[in-house]
Amino acid sequence: MLDIADELHRWVAQGRDFAVATVVAVGGSAPRQPGAALAVDASGTAIGSVSGGCVEGAVYELCRQALEDGETVLERFGYSDEDAFAVGLTCGGVIDILVTPVRADSPARPVLTAALAAASSGQAAAVARVTSGPAELLGRALLVRPSDGVASSGEYEGGLGGHPELDRAVAGEARALLDAGRTTTVEIGEDGSRCGSPLTVLVESSVPPPRMIVFGAIDFASALVRVGKFLGYHVTVCDARPVFATAARFPDADEIVVEWPHRYLETTDVDARTVLCVLTHDAKFDVPLLRLALRLPVAYVGAMGSRRTHEDRNARLREVGVTELELARLRSPIGLDLGARTPEETALSIAAEIVAGRRGGSGVSLTGAHTPIHHDGAHKPAGRIGSVA
Repeated sequence: MLDIADELHRWVAQGRDFAVATVVAVGGSAPRQPGAALAVDASGTAIGSVSGGCVEGAVYELCRQALEDGETVLERFGYSDEDAFAVGLTCGGVIDILVTPVRADSPARPVLTAALAAASSGQAAAVARVTSGPAELLGRALLVRPSDGVASSGEYEGGLGGHPELDRAVAGEARALLDAGRTTTVEIGEDGSRCGSPLTVLVESSVPPPRMIVFGAIDFASALVRVGKFLGYHVTVCDARPVFATAARFPDADEIVVEWPHRYLETTDVDARTVLCVLTHDAKFDVPLLRLALRLPVAYVGAMGSRRTHEDRNARLREVGVTELELARLRSPIGLDLGARTPEETALSIAAEIVAGRRGGSGVSLTGAHTPIHHDGAHKPAGRIGSVA
């Protein structure tokens, strides 16, 4: 649901009633992951997707029905060999869809409204909803935000309508998943313990976009900025040369910083989703920058240059104390072997390597391979919804 938060927040502001269908579980080769949503308002306008087209029509009708009767429902869609014309997934997967009416009289509307407002403004928040269990709990919602060091870890907005301990337990689970930027389901007892009658709760996390920091204001950087934005990153370009680091040369960048690269990296915030792309291939910039970068808990560190440049750079890094274990983190020469030559092709090869690392992909051609197309245990996308695991 939070993946379409911007539009849904506008619907709320306009006072619209709507129903939202959310993928809460998948099996097999399902096209969308938990958290993907389709919403329909009272006039029949639809936004979002739950299946890439396979079952959209049926889900649309479920949303219209939920808007009419105010009932939350859980529906399963899968492939049927017996009836080739049945509504299902042609890919052979199975998806469970939770359809929740968000009307003026819906108990969950205030909580979902707050969650949509947070997600649409780029704030971190996680919303938990019961997806299986007693009918009276189905679709109830609870919202948590990051701990600020002052608020109690038990604080939350809304509730699931059951045992008070259930709300506290789910809030704790949701906050942990929010800290990790993950969207997934959790199993928990009705009384909040691990041994009561089981409930399934979907926790959707909305976190600010991950960062891509591109060091070196060269023509290849301009292409990489565009690809980074396409992938949902907040992109910063950093270069010590003001004549090159300009908004005119990088109109798609979120930030342009004129500073020595290592000095900027010392002072800026990074996290486990941050990717660092070093395109300067100049030792006076690269060595102090990579010495620091390879010791930070970031997702990716790549550096451009020929194989000769790579060997020379590694020798210089060893001289300043970089260990072999730290050097093993460096992706250099940067990118996958696509035979790239142009800045755009090179940007694509770098982005492909970043995605493969984030998703656990091998980077080999799928043709003739027997590896999974989707890697279930890998991180989700960059972007609003966090990883699914």
